Amino acid sequence: MQFIDQAEIQVQAGDGGDGIVAFRREKYVPAGGPAGGNGGRGGSVILKATENLQTLLDFRYSHLFKADDGKRGGPNNCTGASGKDLIIEVPCGTVIYDAETDELIGDLVTPEQTLCIAQGGKGGLGNAHFLSNRNRAPETALPGLPGEARFLRLELKLLAEVGIIGLPNAGKSTLISALSAARPKIADYPFTTLIPNLGVVRKPSGDGTVFADIPGLIEGAHLGVGLGHDFLRHVERTRLLLHLVDATDADPIANYQTIQDELGAYGRGLSDRPQILALNKLDAVAPDVDVDAIAAQLEDLSGATVFRISAATRLGLDLLLNQVWQTMDRMDAEDSVEVVYGA
Repeated sequence: MQFIDQAEIQVQAGDGGDGIVAFRREKYVPAGGPAGGNGGRGGSVILKATENLQTLLDFRYSHLFKADDGKRGGPNNCTGASGKDLIIEVPCGTVIYDAETDELIGDLVTPEQTLCIAQGGKGGLGNAHFLSNRNRAPETALPGLPGEARFLRLELKLLAEVGIIGLPNAGKSTLISALSAARPKIADYPFTTLIPNLGVVRKPSGDGTVFADIPGLIEGAHLGVGLGHDFLRHVERTRLLLHLVDATDADPIANYQTIQDELGAYGRGLSDRPQILALNKLDAVAPDVDVDAIAAQLEDLSGATVFRISAATRLGLDLLLNQVWQTMDRMDAEDSVEVVYGA
């Protein structure tokens, strides 16, 4: 599957139908009077979130979306038919911006959520509307108003509760494949993962939690270096970050600090997001490497417990997952308390 998480489209709402000039011409009705009907309303363009789509791939090939125009008014005071609204389905998690002003227009997160993005034009008035005591035979009608036209930028931010971050080749894809049914491409070279991977991990209660493997974070990612600039936006949706550090790398401490610096430089509160830190690839560590010393330094820097795991052999994954569930339960409890006090 091709993963597309950005697209630009043009939307055009339908124009309103024209009003008409008409008079009653019926036998035995000597003073029929004006009878021109109003034009119909133009169709609007509506975006609708759906769970049936996972990418913005459809918008790579279709860029222009136009709703139906309203119909002209008819004789005998008949109003023209309204144009049909155009409903465009987008994946849940789609953020909509005005491509010309960069203004945030809306954010479609929940299934079936809708957003009217371009309003259809009003229908024009027929001459029957202009009848008055001073003008018994008006010959004036108004044209329909044009519908709104907009250039939009769509951005998809994955909806995952737990984001797995770390430098390339830290073992993120291996971890998500070990925890879930996801089967991402895995190899022993950096940047194996070119698209975010999603996997559902079951809680002991049976509920599913979505984990996302966020690729491409390197030094300078917030400035567009590597792949990180494209995929840092997906971290924004996550509630909890699972930070993997490669224990086999020459300088794990510097690698940890690099990711922290990138999260801080990107902003949007990512550096304040709760994190769980795991030292990965313990099965491949050289005998002369002091894992205890590395873990101690990471704990001093992060102020949190460092879990020692091997995603490839599943070493320590049960303890790691228990910590994930405990942290999320605590966050849920804190959120519920805030709602009670806020009420």
